[in-house]
Amino acid sequence: MGGEQAANVLVQVKLSQLEKEGKKPSQEKVNELRSSITESFESESNCYYSTARMWDDGIILPEETRKVIGLSLLVTSGKGTPTKHGVFRM
Repeated sequence: MGGEQAANVLVQVKLSQLEKEGKKPSQEKVNELRSSITESFESESNCYYSTARMWDDGIILPEETRKVIGLSLLVTSGKGTPTKHGVFRM
């Protein structure tokens, strides 16, 4: 879902909440909310944003893809150097 679609959904949810409370925001407030959500969504959907917060395992440069996939397959195949310790987690 892109920023614009997410903003439309979240604005609709917010409007429903306000209607239940008997409030009706101005079109200007609705546009501000939509703009704020879109801007936030667009900036937070950047791959550097999630990697900087360690939400993923990092970014693989295109020229390193083959090496990373090869190492991943080596690790998962069990053909690497045997160890006598468990799994290390950071």
